[in-house]
Amino acid sequence: SEGMTKILIVDDLTSMRDALKNMFSDASCYEVVGEIPSADMALDYCDKFHPDLVFMDVCTEGNASGLVYTKNIREKYPEIKIIVMTAFDEISYAPRAKEAGANAFIYKSNSLDYFKETAERVLAGESIFPETKMIPLPQGEAPLTDRELEILRLVCKRMSNKEIGEELFISERTVKFHKENMLAKTGFPKIVDLAFYMISNGWINPLY
Repeated sequence: SEGMTKILIVDDLTSMRDALKNMFSDASCYEVVGEIPSADMALDYCDKFHPDLVFMDVCTEGNASGLVYTKNIREKYPEIKIIVMTAFDEISYAPRAKEAGANAFIYKSNSLDYFKETAERVLAGESIFPETKMIPLPQGEAPLTDRELEILRLVCKRMSNKEIGEELFISERTVKFHKENMLAKTGFPKIVDLAFYMISNGWINPLY
C-alpha cells in the first residue's frame, strides 16, 4: 500500500521473524512484505517486492551468509536500506557488514525497541555500527587491527600463509609479519593457540 515502509525479514529463527513481524505490523506505517529463513532467497524477494528495508541475519538457513547477500543486494539495489543482525559475539561481523554495504549492525541481545529505533534512524539516513568489541586477551586489551582480524579469521579457516596472501593480495612475508605482531600483542606462543582461543570463545566463526 502507498506510503507504507516495506520491510523484509531474513532470519532462520521463526521466533525472531515473528517478533520483528509483530512489532512492525502493529505500527501503522510499516508493512512486512516477506519473512524468510534463508538469505539465498533475499534477492528474489527484493526483485519482487522492492522492500525499503531489509533485516538480514548473518548466519541463515542452508549456511547462506547474510554478509554475502547484503553485498549482492547492495550492488543491485543501492537504495534499499539493510540492517545486519546477529546473535553471536563474533567480532568480525560488524566491520564486514559495513564493508558489504550495510547501513547498520545490531546484536540480537538488544531490545526489540532498539531494533525499531535503529530502523527509524536508518530510514532517516543514519548509519549505525557498534563500538568494536574488545577481546579479553592474556596480555591485557591490545586491540587487533582490522587487517590482523582478517588474517586471523583466515587462519581459523585453516588457510596457509600462501593462501592467505593470495586471498588478501599481500606477500607471505607480510602475512608472517602480521602473525608475529598478533602473538606479540596477545601473548600466545603459536598462532594456532590464538586461533583456538578465538574460536572456542565464539569471537570468530570460521563457517560464516
